[in-house]
Amino acid sequence: MTRIGNSDLDVFPLSLGGNVFGWTADRDTSFDVLDAFVAGGGDFIDTADGYSAWVPGNSGGESETIIGEWLASRKPQGVTVATKVSTHPEFRGLAAANIRKAAEASLGRLGVDAIDLYYAHFDDESVPLEETVGAFGQLVTDGLVRNVAVSNYSADRIREWIEIAQRTGAALPVAVQPHYNLVHRNDVENEIIPVAEEFGLGLVPYYSLASGFLTGKYRSTETAGQSSPRAEGAAKYATPAGLKIIDALEEIGSAHGASIAATSLAWLRAQPTVAAPIASARTVEQVPDLLAGARLELSADEVQTLDRVSEWTPAQA
Repeated sequence: MTRIGNSDLDVFPLSLGGNVFGWTADRDTSFDVLDAFVAGGGDFIDTADGYSAWVPGNSGGESETIIGEWLASRKPQGVTVATKVSTHPEFRGLAAANIRKAAEASLGRLGVDAIDLYYAHFDDESVPLEETVGAFGQLVTDGLVRNVAVSNYSADRIREWIEIAQRTGAALPVAVQPHYNLVHRNDVENEIIPVAEEFGLGLVPYYSLASGFLTGKYRSTETAGQSSPRAEGAAKYATPAGLKIIDALEEIGSAHGASIAATSLAWLRAQPTVAAPIASARTVEQVPDLLAGARLELSADEVQTLDRVSEWTPAQA
């Protein structure tokens, strides 16, 4: 188990991404994936109110609805649910009134009394940050949210959020969710991790497997014949530099009897302040690799080898 920042959230060191629920995983498959994740020891689920509004016929909130129906059906004990605000078509942005309405809508879809971890999904500079911080703080005061967090915020804006919260007595953020993996490192390591270390924030990275590239399934920039809607996003990393990373992951993983995906997640977990990487599964068969990645411990030499081989890639230029 791992503690998220300075919070009282003690969770499995990997979060199951809910972005595929209602998109590439239908309701029944999503239930099966959630069942397998919890059966394997998982207890931390990540979603957002905007998932998956981009799918034709969807209107947003589909992932939360599926998770809520699963929670009502299974009644699991000790599951932590994180969700986010600012991208639902009906609740865009981070004005105070919007945050309140969005949180209440998320609570309704999830069927819970309080959201365990609530993120500002994307910064909204059209709204005074003090207003946003105050709105999140009020949700905590009123018992609708237990912990607040930020996602996709710059280091400067995280510092500003914290300064406002300290000055006004609002709830302090406990986590930050950046785009972070072996092929996307520099900005997080140079800017976000130092802030997280300074203020005791836990990192909960998304795109932990680089849209699937770090599973080793995509070794060509050609996407013809690929069935996954993420294939194009993954294949862009299949450069000579990217494939060297895959080769190193494969070699290190084989020494542990572990997959490329599990080894990549283990590297991410070994980074400073990282609490629980987020990874999604659109089939039950993909769940064991995620669970293995949460338990695999790499040696310091193995971590350093992956550090060196991924020190620079075109994706980080």
